[in-house]
Amino acid sequence: MDYKKNEIICNCMQVSLFDIEDAMKDHQKFEDVEKEFQHVQELTHCSTGCGGCHDKIIGIISDILHNGLN
Repeated sequence: MDYKKNEIICNCMQVSLFDIEDAMKDHQKFEDVEKEFQHVQELTHCSTGCGGCHDKIIGIISDILHNGLN
């Protein structure tokens, strides 16, 4: 990932990469990107404003699912 931990991914809700990773760390089994997105969204409220960050967050979650948490 080319993001910094404190980089804001969702401007509307001020959600950073760290917040996304933190929301995913309590999941022992990753099932699919869309389910993980819903989980992250419930915890962080990301992509509930303008929705412009949706694809970026899906990409980050996909990277985390494939490469693990940093």
